Parts: sequence; C-alpha cells; structure tokens
Amino acid sequence: MISPPPLLALIAAVFGLCVGSFLNVVVWRLPRGESVVWPGSHCPHCGHGLPWFHNIPLLSWLLLKGRCGFCSAPISIQYPALELLSSGLWVLLTLPGAGRMGSLPPMLNLLAGGILMSQLLPLALIDARTMRLPEPLCRWGVISGLCVSAAFGVLQGHGAQLLLWHATAAATGLLVFEAISALAERILGVPALGLGDAKLAALLGAWLGLRGLGLAIASAVILGALFGVVGRLSGRLGPRQPFPFGPFLVAGGVLSWVAADTLAWLLLQPDRLGV
Repeated sequence: MISPPPLLALIAAVFGLCVGSFLNVVVWRLPRGESVVWPGSHCPHCGHGLPWFHNIPLLSWLLLKGRCGFCSAPISIQYPALELLSSGLWVLLTLPGAGRMGSLPPMLNLLAGGILMSQLLPLALIDARTMRLPEPLCRWGVISGLCVSAAFGVLQGHGAQLLLWHATAAATGLLVFEAISALAERILGVPALGLGDAKLAALLGAWLGLRGLGLAIASAVILGALFGVVGRLSGRLGPRQPFPFGPFLVAGGVLSWVAADTLAWLLLQPDRLGV
C-alpha cells in the first residue's frame, strides 16, 4: 500500500481534528435550530462558556477526563470520537488516487476532499439520530461541489466541461431518487426514500460526477441491505421499521472519493472475491 507523504499526512491529521471539533457543534446545534457560530462553545449542562484551553481537540477531553471543568458533568465520548474520525478521513484524503476532481496538486486535492467530508460527516450523524437530513447542508453541499468543479475545471484547462459533467450528475441523482421514492410510495403506500436522500444524492453527484455517484449509490445499497438483514435477523429492527439511508449514502460517497478505482474493481468483478 502506498503511504501518503508524512508531512502532508500530519497536516491533514491535525487539521482534521480541528474540523471535527467544529463538526461536533454543527451536529449538536443544527437539529435544534441554533446558530453554529453564536454563542461560543459552552457546556450544555451548566451553560458556562468554555475557554480556549478547554476546547483543544481530543487533548482537552483527555486532560479533563471526559468531564466539564466547571460542573463536572460527563462529556459524551462522541466528541473525541468524531474528532478522531474526521482526522482519520483527512489522512485518507492524502492517499494517492483519492479525489474525483481530476489531477490536482496534493494540497488542493486535500482541500477539496476536506470540504466534502466536512459536509458529509454531520449529515450522516444527524440523519442517524433524527431520520432527517438538514436541507441547508445538502443545498450548500451541492453549491460548493459545483463551485469547486467549475474552479478546478478551469485550473486544469477543461473549461466548463467538469462543471457540466458534475451538474449533470447532481441532477441525475436528485431525479432518480425522487422517482424511486414516488414509485415506492405508489406501490407500497409509503415512501421508501425521503426527499433528503434525493438532495444528498444530488450533493454526491455535484462532487463525484456520474461514475463516482454510481459507485457511491451501489456501495450504499449493499451496505444498507446488509444492515437491514442483520438488524431484522437480530430483532433490532421490526419487519417494516424504517432506518435512515443517509449514513450509507455518506459511507458510499466517502469510499467513492477515497478509492473509486478499487471500489469499481470490487463491484464490477465480484468473481474475484469468490461471489
């Protein structure tokens, strides 16, 4: 396996921790309709504002032994877990072959992937908790994906070609998922997919293009089906109990961005896996 450049990987790891710290704020506040920038970080139990040295990603949680420094209330392990997950994903973004925006310098490729991951992670966590995908996050995800596609297309000398390709993928993802949802509702009487999933598919199309979107959806279907089968066999899911599909779309999107070529090889040549 090819390792990423050590310095770039270190930069990615540290920056990913910092981004993960902010994403914790987004995941907590956005479903509650609160601003993600104001007021500043504070303890949700006692309301005391947190000084900067209580907000150092991962390190502060360890030094405070997972408790608020003012009221000693427990701080959920979700906070360091999300920071570590974000850091790990940012490191994966430095691997050769990661990215779906063409041939870019490593730092630009890392920046593009980091923007995408910073939108996908909160969407997955919020959907897992609430069965809802916040429309503003999906909308800005589509806009940012198309803007990055336009900028990088010009930078690589492709003009508007990359933008048109990714805009087509975004529209395809939205329309296909809306059609599936409408058809399922007509046949089953209940929608199989929410409109949030369609908007998330549009976001993935804007960033991944048609091929990347197809790989992401195929991966999501496989992962979601496995989860559903295991959940129902174990009794954790009822026969018709719904579960969020957004986290599986996010997982598929991450896999598609980080390792699209490997993913295509696995999905298109299952005989090599003995399937």
